[in-house]
Amino acid sequence: MLDLERLRALHAVATHGSVSAAADVLHVTTSAVSQQLAKLERETGQKLLERNGRGVRLTDAAVLLVEHAGRILSLVERAQSDLEAHRGAVVGRLTLAAFPTAVRGLLPAALARLRTDHPGLRVLLREEDPLQSMPLVARGDLDMAVVQDWNNEPLPMPDALCKGLICDDVADVALPPGHPLAGRDEIDLKELAGDPWISSSPDSICCDWLLRTLRSVDAEPRIDHMAYEFATQLALVAAGLGNVILPRMGRCDVPPEVHVVRMRSPLSRRVYAVWREEAARRPAIRAATEALRAAVPADLIPLAPALAR
Repeated sequence: MLDLERLRALHAVATHGSVSAAADVLHVTTSAVSQQLAKLERETGQKLLERNGRGVRLTDAAVLLVEHAGRILSLVERAQSDLEAHRGAVVGRLTLAAFPTAVRGLLPAALARLRTDHPGLRVLLREEDPLQSMPLVARGDLDMAVVQDWNNEPLPMPDALCKGLICDDVADVALPPGHPLAGRDEIDLKELAGDPWISSSPDSICCDWLLRTLRSVDAEPRIDHMAYEFATQLALVAAGLGNVILPRMGRCDVPPEVHVVRMRSPLSRRVYAVWREEAARRPAIRAATEALRAAVPADLIPLAPALAR
């Protein structure tokens, strides 16, 4: 009989590319992973790993076993989900990631609600951009993620994931002191063609979106500065260094010299929770989604509560 935890260790090495990376994901030591793999080799009578420079690579036998391990682990997760659903209790551990403004604007209230309503549930939160968190959910490294897309650019959803809509989040534009359009009530994005912009880091979903959005109004983007946090971006705006697209969720204090102007054709992002199909029946998933919706600030309009694929 193949041991499940040893299969999990082999699957993690195959997924993440090294014993040390697998150990990080499994929250154990590299020595523990190596021991599990050595036991699995004895159990199967097959060599599973070979030296490859400073790292390792899977043998043909290991590749074959990993294919079966993926299906086995998926079935185990589905069984655990069904058992939790049958019991109906919101208990256990839920690993969750969210993008920065959701961590600031949604998660404190949502996690406090979950702690009060479901004391048997332990939620572990980490901050991740959707481009990083969605693959982690799909691989099983996270149970759930809060992600975003924009009304002019939907986020592709992997087949293995389900999603629940949380809310819409409208964005305005933040203009520096002395900008000629700063006194306006509304503004068209095209009117800002040629302006310098401040964006999040180049590996983030918001940076990619900003580039494509500006190009869609015939403006070749001039992005002079990049910073991940909106507070830092607004400090750069206050210094006269460029404009920023500023969502309302989790908005930090805006410096008094910065002018925030509505967009005539609103730009908004949709906020989702995503999870694997195998976990869809877990009461913890539903409880977390409900807590996120309840945490939506009053100035943002929650969408329909039905869970959607």
